[in-house]
Amino acid sequence: MTLEGKMLIGQQAVPGQRDAIHAINPATNAQLEPAYFGGTREDVEQACELAWAAFDGYRETALEARAGFLETIADEIEALGDALIERAVAESGLPQARIQGERGRTCNQLRLFAKTVRAGEWLDVRVDPAMPERQPMPRADLRQRHIALGPVAVFGASNFPLAFSVAGGDTASALAAGCPVIVKAHSAHPGTSELVGRAIQAAVKRCALPEGVFSLIFGSGREVGQALVANPRIKAAGFTGSRSGGLALWHIAQSRPEPIPFYAEMSSINPVFPLPAALEARGANLGEAFVGSLNMGAGQFCTNPGLVVAIKGPALDDFIAAARQAVETSASQTMLTPGIHQAYENGMQQLANSDKAREIARGRQGDGPNQCQTALFVTSASDFLGDESLQAEVFGSTSLVVECSDAEELQRVAERLEGQLTATLLMDDADLDAARALLPVLERKAGRILVNGWPTGVEVCDTMVHGGPFPATSDVRTTSVGTAAILRFLRPVCYQGLPDALLPEALKASNPLALKRLVDGQREA
Repeated sequence: MTLEGKMLIGQQAVPGQRDAIHAINPATNAQLEPAYFGGTREDVEQACELAWAAFDGYRETALEARAGFLETIADEIEALGDALIERAVAESGLPQARIQGERGRTCNQLRLFAKTVRAGEWLDVRVDPAMPERQPMPRADLRQRHIALGPVAVFGASNFPLAFSVAGGDTASALAAGCPVIVKAHSAHPGTSELVGRAIQAAVKRCALPEGVFSLIFGSGREVGQALVANPRIKAAGFTGSRSGGLALWHIAQSRPEPIPFYAEMSSINPVFPLPAALEARGANLGEAFVGSLNMGAGQFCTNPGLVVAIKGPALDDFIAAARQAVETSASQTMLTPGIHQAYENGMQQLANSDKAREIARGRQGDGPNQCQTALFVTSASDFLGDESLQAEVFGSTSLVVECSDAEELQRVAERLEGQLTATLLMDDADLDAARALLPVLERKAGRILVNGWPTGVEVCDTMVHGGPFPATSDVRTTSVGTAAILRFLRPVCYQGLPDALLPEALKASNPLALKRLVDGQREA
């Protein structure tokens, strides 16, 4: 497929009018063709009009038809073949195996949401039949289901050019819920975005759906993103990126005449707590494994372990010594964009310049551009508690070890942490009491709690939670990974006294969709 450098508004390919966006190969700093000219407010308005026109029809598509649409998107993405892999590698600097795995994850989660749609449990159907003879007052017939919110704006992420981008989890869950989607492509990988966007566009056509079900818009500045969130036809938005960018868009979403849900994943340092018995038994092994997790993907994961909190002593010294050795032998890796690399260098330098953190080790320095050099720092619990800047996320392979004098001080550090996507306990059986004391705090602080694992990477499944208290996300009640992500784009509607002929399929007396409904307080078999 030849890249055209155009936006996709419904079934049309539309040239942009604003400043040109060029992808940069971060491994070479070479500019990639073609140029992608940014959209305007008028382009956003056109996409939103099409999405609104498509909404009522698309949200009532049969469950089988909607599931088939999601599967068709996956098929079309796979049909792109090597062209998609090659372009994503060139635009991200990520290795081919990583991109191939990410394509698999993207297609698998589309198919997982298709399965979810077919099952229909997300409709959460409840029926309270009429009780005309009830005293002292009769009860009307009451029925409830969930419906789609409306058109959704999705912002592609920099660090996952496929799985958190044009056809990523936000798009898949919104389409599964019955919401048309308008994607604002990330400027770091416009060619990858065009290829995937054309796959979705082809799936819309193959499935004979209204063209406004999907659009893709480019924009290098703030105009497109702000216009999308402010547009009155947009009823929710999903965002993965920086805290500053997420909060700026969140304020727009809340300042509208009709405020809307804005689901932003923003900032997390994912604390790891190696507990005393585990450190005593295998501190060196844990230190080495920790650096392996820290270095994954040049640390460009939102679940990267950016903080280690433990009680100081010989066992922690062994952990730090092993981590130091692993860091010093770490090869540099290409970061996703020149901008991300510069932000990483700035964050690492701020730690290096701090009088409250001491540098323990740095990895090997790379020869090419945009190379991530691993770094490890140590601070005391008292200094950490006294300096909020030590909690700042450094997006890359840098981490900070916090040395606590005792269990009480470790507990105070845990209490002071901001909201996180993950929190990890490294423990042995003898650490059960210490873990039990920490667990209530970690439940308040994080969306996912791990024991004897590493937080980098997520499993896309029914149980996964990829969310957490602010600033990890803007809405602590939600997840952006896993099938529960569909709930972000739904709302309940109650139908009172409607004749069966007017009721939607899910609520009809005959239950034609064969759903497991809650009827008069009892779950149907």
